[in-house]
Amino acid sequence: MKSLWNLRRVGRAAALAAIATVIASGAAGAATDSAQLLRSTAMVKPFVIERGNIPNLTFPPSTSYCLANFGYHCYQPAQLEKAYNLTPLHSTGIDGSGQTIVIVDSFGSPTIQQDLKTFDQQFGLPDPPSLTVIQPAGPVPAFDPTNSDMLGWATETTLDVEWAHVFAPGAAIVLVETPVSETEGVQGFPEIVAAENFVVDHDLGDVISQSFGATEETFPSPLSIFGLRSAFENAAEHHVTVLGASGDAGATDYQLNLSDLYTMRVNSWPSSDPLVTSVGGTQLTLDDAGNRLMPDVVWNDFGGAGGGGVSAVFERPEFQDEVRKVVGEFRGTPDISMSAACDGLVIIYYSFNPARIGYHLVCGTSEASPEFAGVVAMADQLAGRRLGHLGGRLYELGKRALVDVTQGNNTFGPFMNSDGNTYTVQGYSAARGYDLASGLGTFDANAFVRALARKHDD
Repeated sequence: MKSLWNLRRVGRAAALAAIATVIASGAAGAATDSAQLLRSTAMVKPFVIERGNIPNLTFPPSTSYCLANFGYHCYQPAQLEKAYNLTPLHSTGIDGSGQTIVIVDSFGSPTIQQDLKTFDQQFGLPDPPSLTVIQPAGPVPAFDPTNSDMLGWATETTLDVEWAHVFAPGAAIVLVETPVSETEGVQGFPEIVAAENFVVDHDLGDVISQSFGATEETFPSPLSIFGLRSAFENAAEHHVTVLGASGDAGATDYQLNLSDLYTMRVNSWPSSDPLVTSVGGTQLTLDDAGNRLMPDVVWNDFGGAGGGGVSAVFERPEFQDEVRKVVGEFRGTPDISMSAACDGLVIIYYSFNPARIGYHLVCGTSEASPEFAGVVAMADQLAGRRLGHLGGRLYELGKRALVDVTQGNNTFGPFMNSDGNTYTVQGYSAARGYDLASGLGTFDANAFVRALARKHDD
């Protein structure tokens, strides 16, 4: 998704340097806000938060260590296991076994197999049944560790694989690498569509996670988006669940030049597609053991904000009829939200960059999407069949299976565009029930997975 976790594009992560400086200096709160950081540096690589200009981490830090040294929370797998109440599922064998999570990324990572093994050994996780890498849309160019775009995508790939595995350690993983970088507009999507169709046609997976997206307004026309939906239609026919990260620039997003943000509310595709479940971002405040210190709020901090709003392309789908007072006549996003905040970074391990081997701290809705893929894999396992398009099932679950997010907003700004002017895009506030900042809210995974699996049988 082209946002903070838009690792996918040549843009975004250049703000990384600026943000990393803030982290390193400990001047966290300073008067620097997310939007200003996003526009403060030239976009030269994907936007991913790491410990940029300080020594590499040779160990995974605790939350206390991150707070003392960087001024921000960071989390290890066991903490999110506790926070989302995964243990009652995992301890009874509901861990995604028999299911396959498909992760789609441009370029991928040349070291993902060994990096996942190192990550698993460090955190006491089992190896997945299999991690298969395929390139059905054509061979990926040779990895260049000096290419910022490839580095960003490799980071994205690492986050996607490692954290999908945290949530569903028993699920197999298929990593689908595509040969063209997805940025804004149509670029990169024909290859992604071809690759996803290949996955569905060959029955290679049960849930597809997409941590990328492009602002709807950057496409030549709505028809150009409609022409790229075949993989989602194919997935729906074959009962494959498709997820999309909602974005990391709040109620706005990037223009075609990959530098300026729109000065009005916009939305991004594929998250805005009614055939895709849109996964937004929340901020968790946890202690070292993973206990919540306060209720989750909408992600909006120094690194970005959870994407959300209404589509300018797609009409309101039937499954959102009950929230028509919120979304109006158009598709609203997100549908559900999970951990994504930069004051709440998660830890990954990678070795693809010889100059940066070690543990790294990342954030964004690119985290939330693969995590939710793990949740879907567990629900598929418990149901004994694929859930397929989640649509109505999510909106029919009821309050017992959901945890409402009622605080925070996804207003974005102030930020400065290339015209030299400063803007703020007023976003949406969390509220009781469905809202355009957190969707239906978040959940306790034990209750949610069981309810979702039961709903499939209703």
